[in-house]
Amino acid sequence: MQVAAYALDHPDEIAFGTAASIAESAGVQPSTLVRFAQSFGFDGFSGLQQIFRARLRERTSSYEERLRKLAADGGQPEESAAIFSSFVAAAHTSLETLSSSIDPEAFEKAVDLLAGAETIYLIAKRRSFPIAAYMAYAFGKLKVRCQMVGTEAGIDDDLLSLAGKKDVGFAVSFSPYASESAAQARALSGRNIPVVALTDSALSPLAEVADVWFELVEADHAGFRSLSASMAFAMALTVSVAEKRQRK
Repeated sequence: MQVAAYALDHPDEIAFGTAASIAESAGVQPSTLVRFAQSFGFDGFSGLQQIFRARLRERTSSYEERLRKLAADGGQPEESAAIFSSFVAAAHTSLETLSSSIDPEAFEKAVDLLAGAETIYLIAKRRSFPIAAYMAYAFGKLKVRCQMVGTEAGIDDDLLSLAGKKDVGFAVSFSPYASESAAQARALSGRNIPVVALTDSALSPLAEVADVWFELVEADHAGFRSLSASMAFAMALTVSVAEKRQRK
């Protein structure tokens, strides 16, 4: 889709441009932007813009700036116990929304794809890395062959070149998306190797190339996002894959 491609390539323009200027740059009519936004459940294009603006603020916010947000009302530093409670509350919110965010049929399809793979290639960078690392550990314990794509030797592309038609990739990336992860998932998809993805938006570059993808947005506290729901999803997926392989 022309608008989606433009949005992925020019997120700053989507965030701060006018509907007229964006439509002109994207080569579409302003009404197309409105319909595009409405397809994602927004009343109009301005609603979609707010999402891009929020993501841009998150992307440019340093960890030091996020720490400053932890100051309580009145400018007093937030007590450690209050910080702890806030993170627990955010994790609880994420877990509460997890079940409603995941389509059971899509989950079953992902399990089928991964369970039928000779080797599962796990792709993740930065904040997403612990999810893939846990899955690699659990798959190893469960005797499911997998390969973590992320080596100190810098041979990720060489590892991916070994993937064949009977293998499957599992990629994770959240905004701001890791360009390496997107490129690696795209490389597998380009060779007709199935990709399952966990991400946080229909506009994610992973959603564009995945055979099955899941949208999961973690709640945050002062801009810090945990991985509570993502890890629960990863645990469920890993165990489901191992269980299905055992039944074959």
